[in-house]
Amino acid sequence: MPRKWLFMDKLKSLREDAQLRQIDVANVLGIDRTTYTSYEIDRDTMPINHLNTLCNYFDVSIDYILGLTKIRKYSNYRQEINKDLMLERIKKIRKDNNLTQIKIAKLFNISRSTWTGYEYGYYQMPTLILYDIASKFHISIDYILGKID
Repeated sequence: MPRKWLFMDKLKSLREDAQLRQIDVANVLGIDRTTYTSYEIDRDTMPINHLNTLCNYFDVSIDYILGLTKIRKYSNYRQEINKDLMLERIKKIRKDNNLTQIKIAKLFNISRSTWTGYEYGYYQMPTLILYDIASKFHISIDYILGKID
């Protein structure tokens, strides 16, 4: 589980450095201010698509904002998540670590059918699961998402 307070502190710091109010950031995301506030105070986990939008807006990598690196932005950084590449990489991570879908699901305390849904793109992988995968296998979330090579 990520140290979410660090994530929230970075989010708030980026917002304040840009002299933005919570409503301004909520407008960037196209959501209600109370929804954004719930992300910033750690009442709710920000979906990866919103996190990606904010990282692009503030010109930082997802790895940076989640505390996985001190590098603010990679040189070969792409703004969009490449869903096809992400699905391919999730499956490759599992296979490279000699894990079945059942074993990797148990590792992350989810059902096999949920993991299968992630691998085939039926479900959007939650931010916290992506973080756990990146931490466990020492791999970049930006790489998993196809934002870097």
